[in-house]
Amino acid sequence: MEMRRAGTSGLQLSRLGLGTMTWGRDTDEHEAANQCRAFIDAGGNFIDTANTYGDGDSERVIGGLIGTLFNRDEVVIATKSGLSFPDGIRNVDASRANLIAELDKSLLRLGTDFVDIWQLHAWDSLTPLDETLSALDYAYTTGRARYVGVSNYSGWQLARAATKQTSNSMKAPITTIQCEYSLLNRDVEIELLECAADCGIGFLAWAPLARGVLTGKYRNGIPSDSRGAAPHFAKHIEPYLDSRSARIVEAVAVAAQGLGFSPLEVGLVWARDAYGVTSSIIGARTGAQLRGLLKSEEISLPDIVRSALNDVSA
Repeated sequence: MEMRRAGTSGLQLSRLGLGTMTWGRDTDEHEAANQCRAFIDAGGNFIDTANTYGDGDSERVIGGLIGTLFNRDEVVIATKSGLSFPDGIRNVDASRANLIAELDKSLLRLGTDFVDIWQLHAWDSLTPLDETLSALDYAYTTGRARYVGVSNYSGWQLARAATKQTSNSMKAPITTIQCEYSLLNRDVEIELLECAADCGIGFLAWAPLARGVLTGKYRNGIPSDSRGAAPHFAKHIEPYLDSRSARIVEAVAVAAQGLGFSPLEVGLVWARDAYGVTSSIIGARTGAQLRGLLKSEEISLPDIVRSALNDVSA
C-alpha cells in the first residue's frame, strides 16, 4: 500500500487507514483480529480509534492485538480525546485536566506507553484554546504522544490552533486534522483543505464512503443487516438518504459499471486520491467486507470520470 507523508512532518501513513469505531461493540475481538490481519497483510500501517468508540472497548481490543498480531513499532495508532456522550448527549470537554486524564485512560486500555497520534476530537468553544493546546504540549513533551492533531475543526479553527503552535519551538506542532469527506460531503473543500495544505498539516478523511451510502446498498431501501437499520447508527445514515445523495450515488453506480468496478471502489478511490488527502479511514463489520475495500488499492480513476463526479456532486 502506498505511504504518504502527513503534511510536512516525518510521519508516514498508509493512504488507507483502518477505522475501529465498531470494535468491541458490533465487531468482536475475533473479527477485529481478522480485519487487522487483512489490513496489515495489505501493507496498511495506520489504525484509528477514539476513547468513545465502544465506551473504550475499541482501544481495549487494539491493546489485545499489540504483541500478538503485530509489534508496537509496526503500526501507527491514533486515538482521540475531548468528546463524550453521557446519557446519549454530546458533550465536548477540551479542558487540560480532562484531556490529560482521558489520554492516560486510553494508554491504559491500549496497554502502551504512547500513541503515535493524539487528536482533539472536537472544538471546545467554552475552554480557552491556549489551555486546550497546553494539554497537547504536555502529551508531546512527555512522550505520551509522538504527534498531535485535531478533528472536526473548521478552517479558521485549524488556522488559529496551528498558528499558536508554530509561534514557539517548544510547543507541539499540529500534524494532522481529521474530518468527514466524501462525494456526498465536500464541505472541507470550502477552506479547510487549503488551510491544512498551507499549514503543512496532513488531512485524514473519515467516512469516505459517506457512512456506507456510496456502496449503493441503500438504493432500494434500508437492508436489515446494515448500519442504517441499527438504532445507534441510523441517525448518522439518514442525512445521506435524500434526493441529492441518491442522484450522486446513481452517478457513482453508472461510472462503476462503465469501468468494471464496484460503486464502493469508485467512491473510495475518489476520496483517497482527492487533493490534500493523506489517508482515508475505512471501517467494516467483517473481514470479508474489509478485503473488498482493500481491493480499491489496485485501481485509480480516469481523470474524465473524476471530473464528471466532481461536477455531479458539486
